[in-house]
Amino acid sequence: MKLTTERLILREWGKKDIKDLIENINDKNISQWVTAIPYPYKLKDAKWWADNCNKNKRKKPRENYDFAIELRNEKKVVGGIGFLEVKDGKGEIGCWLGKKYWRKNIMSESVVALINFGFNKLKLRKIVWKSFVINKASNALAKKFGFKLEGVLREDCKSIATGKIHDGNIYGLLKKEWKNKKNEPPILS
Repeated sequence: MKLTTERLILREWGKKDIKDLIENINDKNISQWVTAIPYPYKLKDAKWWADNCNKNKRKKPRENYDFAIELRNEKKVVGGIGFLEVKDGKGEIGCWLGKKYWRKNIMSESVVALINFGFNKLKLRKIVWKSFVINKASNALAKKFGFKLEGVLREDCKSIATGKIHDGNIYGLLKKEWKNKKNEPPILS
């Protein structure tokens, strides 16, 4: 399964992506903001991730959709995005991007594709976005796409990379709210 946009291909992870994965995710500036990414990120971590994604895509019903973010013109994986859990008409977004690709609208383009996939293909009624309260970039991205702050979960998130515990913001976006926006759906292939 893959989603395509003007500059990107969001596709299933594979063993061929291990080198790009380690190159882009093995950065404390990334892992400190995500609960489940260790630092340093080693070959064994990347192999586990590729195997886990392969197992998850075969589950019925499917609960996780993990996509590698590939730049079409470079044929290089630069980040990841997906639904951490799809259950009862809801899906929770998780995402990260290699530092040298920040501020190029790559994540924005990926988020639009994933939201459209969630609402149009998976028929979700709600998409959830969680981020550490202190992660200004993640919180700003959620707000940019119309996610509404639904609450703060006190001492809810622990970063594996740093061991620090953070308060977490939880945002929600309903399908009817997204439908009011004029967003072009990605090409599904």
